[in-house]
Amino acid sequence: MAQAIIRNVRYAGMATCVPRRILSNLKDCPPQIRSARERIVRNIGIETRRICSEWQNFSDLAFDAAERLLADLNWDRDEIDALIVVTQSPDYLIPATAIILQDRLGLKSTTIAFDINLGCSAYAFGLHVLGSMMAAGGIGKALLLVGDKAASVIEPLFSDAGTATALEYDPDAPPMYFDLNSDGSGYQAIMLPAGGHREPFGLQHAVPVKDDDGIWRSPTALMLDGPAVLSFSTQRVPSAVRSLLEFAQCPIGDVDYFIFHQANKMINETIRKKLGLEPDKVPCTLHDFGNTSGASIPVTMTVRIREALLGGKKKVLMSGFGIGLSWGGCIVDIEDAVFPELIES
Repeated sequence: MAQAIIRNVRYAGMATCVPRRILSNLKDCPPQIRSARERIVRNIGIETRRICSEWQNFSDLAFDAAERLLADLNWDRDEIDALIVVTQSPDYLIPATAIILQDRLGLKSTTIAFDINLGCSAYAFGLHVLGSMMAAGGIGKALLLVGDKAASVIEPLFSDAGTATALEYDPDAPPMYFDLNSDGSGYQAIMLPAGGHREPFGLQHAVPVKDDDGIWRSPTALMLDGPAVLSFSTQRVPSAVRSLLEFAQCPIGDVDYFIFHQANKMINETIRKKLGLEPDKVPCTLHDFGNTSGASIPVTMTVRIREALLGGKKKVLMSGFGIGLSWGGCIVDIEDAVFPELIES
């Protein structure tokens, strides 16, 4: 367990961009699996998702989010000292997507730009890395771009989104509290087994395999051990949230909103009930936007509590969990920040 306090860094704003294309888990599935799909939708709580067009990547969504956020903040691009991208959907294996976006966004060549490889737990980890760099000095303003292109027509869980978050050095900013964790013994629970250097892509991976549900799947598709992820999430996350609250000396009643990674309805409801939280303090976007991986926390903030965040100071606890296995949370006081309306691209 790594716990940390970041001081002198202000949460200045955040923007979310999703594809215009909407995919229905019930209407856009093969007829032979319609009844099974209806059962799945009831359990996971996801009816519609957003999916990129063929030409779109995560970086295109993040670019649009960053452009809108910079415009609304009225920040000079020459003031941006760092750009961190957290994704598992890079444009290329090399180079880093952050380097490409540094140029595409017109940021100066002295901007620090690099990628972090994380999925569903990404947001808290990204805020911690960037916030720590800024607290150390030398970085005045910075961008954190988080999200993934993970949606497919066949799989009913994942959805595409890109987000941009702005942080600013401010000696008067309230402290941010973090609790970050990892357990690599569970790395096989969520993985792409083929296509990396351990098992390079070969011709055998181009042949789809029929699974127990009669669906043809590519060996290069994401493998997800549902029971393992359910057990991990519902066991680890509630205790981590309590630990974070204790570390921050923050009574649970002082938190205005608990924003959890949008995994699926069964997982999220179990976590909420274990913590004894009222539903109105735990906004959810699963039904309309699915599991948007590392972007799910910003997506939920934009879609469900944007008006509240614009209305005055709010204490927000954010908690992401998944790939790795990894899980991390943070408590952030947000006031006078910029939150553009949801962007569709």
